[in-house]
Amino acid sequence: MSPQQIESSEKATVRSLPIELWPEADRNAWIAACQPSQRLKRGGAGSHMKPITQGDLARRYGYFLDSMNRRGLLDPNEAVGGHVTPENVDVYLAELTARVGSVTVQGSIYKLRRACELIDPARDLSWLIDLENDLALVMRPRSKSNRWVLTEVLVEAGLTLITEAENSPKMSKLAQARQVRNGLMVGVLAMHPIRLKNFAALEIGRSLVEIKGSWWIVLSASETKEGRPDERRIDDLLQPALNRYLKKYRPLLGGPNTLPLALWLSSNGGTTMSYSGVERVITDTTRSTVGVAVSPHLFRTAIASSAAMHGGARPHLASALLHHTDHRVTEAYYDRASSLSAAKSFREINQGYVKR
Repeated sequence: MSPQQIESSEKATVRSLPIELWPEADRNAWIAACQPSQRLKRGGAGSHMKPITQGDLARRYGYFLDSMNRRGLLDPNEAVGGHVTPENVDVYLAELTARVGSVTVQGSIYKLRRACELIDPARDLSWLIDLENDLALVMRPRSKSNRWVLTEVLVEAGLTLITEAENSPKMSKLAQARQVRNGLMVGVLAMHPIRLKNFAALEIGRSLVEIKGSWWIVLSASETKEGRPDERRIDDLLQPALNRYLKKYRPLLGGPNTLPLALWLSSNGGTTMSYSGVERVITDTTRSTVGVAVSPHLFRTAIASSAAMHGGARPHLASALLHHTDHRVTEAYYDRASSLSAAKSFREINQGYVKR
């Protein structure tokens, strides 16, 4: 694709540049790096990685290329990895520092380097490793105290949004569908805080399946960070709303087009919502409903906090809900449980606190 076909403006919306818009050398090298092994034929440099990890690295590299593009620095004819220079990374680093926290800055530079190593293993990136190390020394996680919201508050906010949309005589059908979708996103993620990569990629019939009249989230071992299957029955509080969304509101979002399998559809043309689109909707929706911008990752903090506050008699409940293999990641006083039994236990606890 020629430079004229890619919008170049510093005022353009920040996004991850899709792989099909990458410079040809980068695109071809990335595809080759992700080629799986076949019998006696060795796969690409990234073939050992899970698709989720490959997608994350591609997304981070895409953010870097997008930054170059918005500043007119993207050359579609550049050699593979050629944009990753100290000068260009300095430009990107300045943008990141002004836009995100120090932990995200360091992680973005680290993943930029990992992606570049996959597409151009021979390139000397020792200078980038030094930059990573310098950033690691100064990164400070942002306090979560002013963004701490319990799960029951989030679930109630999501259900309230759905009820208000369905009972509104003034909203258009499309606006109703969009608000029901947003409320359902908040409610489902609050009760089932899987990682955003998995949540945004839910597909009907594959990772969201109907079993004996109930909807389940079903993730294979290759899809989870922990390398273990994760199966969660959608909570009874949310099953009716999910059914109405699937039968009535999701088709409204899709319009006359053939609907994709993705659970979450954009209200702008009915296309599959992107990772960043889902993240933005959830954060904006919580800001407008509970007064706090709760990012998808903080939903995991919320459920651990609610489990600790209301379920102290059920050891390691939070670890199981978050699908952690090491209970020390959450709290040292929870008992080990499977994600299925943990979800049942938490449902019993949480339903007493959600107003219906």
